Amino acid sequence: MTETPQDSPNPEHKDLIFSLRRKEGTWVEWGQACQTLQKAGYNPQEIFEETGFEPIQQNQVIVGAQVYSSMVSTGVSEAAREYFERRGSEILYELRILTQPERAAAAELIVAQSLDIEASRDVAKAIKDFSRLGKLPEGFTNHPGDATAYYFWKLAKQKADLQERSRFIAQGLRFAHTQTARQQVEKLLTDFSVVSSQPAPRLPVYRLETSDELPRVLPIVGKMPLTSAELQAVTPVQETGPFKIIHSVANQAWVPIPGWQVLRQAEDPIVILCDSEQLPSPLPGKPEEVLIVVDRTQQEWDANNYFLVETAGQLQLHWFPESPDIPIIGRVILIMRPKKVLDEEFTKDPWQIDE
Repeated sequence: MTETPQDSPNPEHKDLIFSLRRKEGTWVEWGQACQTLQKAGYNPQEIFEETGFEPIQQNQVIVGAQVYSSMVSTGVSEAAREYFERRGSEILYELRILTQPERAAAAELIVAQSLDIEASRDVAKAIKDFSRLGKLPEGFTNHPGDATAYYFWKLAKQKADLQERSRFIAQGLRFAHTQTARQQVEKLLTDFSVVSSQPAPRLPVYRLETSDELPRVLPIVGKMPLTSAELQAVTPVQETGPFKIIHSVANQAWVPIPGWQVLRQAEDPIVILCDSEQLPSPLPGKPEEVLIVVDRTQQEWDANNYFLVETAGQLQLHWFPESPDIPIIGRVILIMRPKKVLDEEFTKDPWQIDE
C-alpha cells in the first residue's frame, strides 16, 4: 500500500498545517506553505480537509506568492511591496501572465491607481498584448500606463455606440502616462471613425473521450533473433501525468497522441505543455493541463490560426490579426485536453467495464 504524507507526518509539515489552520502570518506565507505541502505529496483536497483552505484558494495564494516573490526580486517600491504583502493575492494572480519586469511595473501602476481586481485584469491583458506588438504605436511608450491607455484606445476605436466609446476614452485618459499618449486618446473625442475588429479564431481544442484514443507506448527490444542481454537492457517505461508522458534515460520524453489527420499531415510537430488558464483564450471549466502541438514547418502567417512566437526570451502563443513583425516559430495545429476520468481505479477492473 502506498504511504501518504499523513501516515508519516514531517514535523515541519505538521507545523505548516497548524499555521494555515490558524491563518498565521501573511497570505504570501500561506501560499508558500501550501506549495511546500503540495510538493511534499499532499493533494489540494487533503490540505483543504486539514486547514480549511479550499483548492481554488490554494492555487490563488500559491500563484500569487510566486508572482509576489518574482516582483520583489525584480525590484518594486517599498509602498508596493508593503501593499501586496498585506493584501492582493487575487490581484497578483492576474499578473501571472506577465514577465517579471512587467509584473513589477504593473504592480506599481495598480498601487498608484488603487485598482480593483477587474481593472488589474485589464492592465495585465493590456501589458501582455502591448508586449506582442512588433513596434511601438505612434504616441505611446512602453510605460504600463501608456500600454493600458493604448488598450482602451483600441477598444474605443472599435465602438460606434457613443456611450461605450466615451467610457473607453475616459479609461484611456485615466491611464495615459505621457502627454503624447494622452493626445492620441484625445483625438478620438473628435474622430468618430470606427475600425471594425476581426474576431479571434477559435482555439483548435480537442478532448480525449474514450480510452481507445489514448494509446499505450511500449519499449521495443529489437527484431528477432534477440539475446537475453538485449532484453534486459530495456528499462521499464514510466508514464506520468494525464497524457501518459514517457521519459527516457537520455532525458528525451515522448507522449502518445491519437493519430488524428491533423497530426498525420504535420511535418515537424513538437509538443508543449501548459495550464489551460495560460492560453490566449481561457477554456471553460476548471483549470487543467493541456497539450499543445505546434508544426514548426508552418511559419506563414494567416489570420485564422494561432502561432508560437518568442518575445522577451519566452515562447508564447498569440493570434495576429495582421502579419507580425516578429518571426513565427510554428503554427498551433492542436490543443488537446485530457480524458475526463471519474474514477481511475474503477476502470481498471475489466468486469466493471464489461457491465
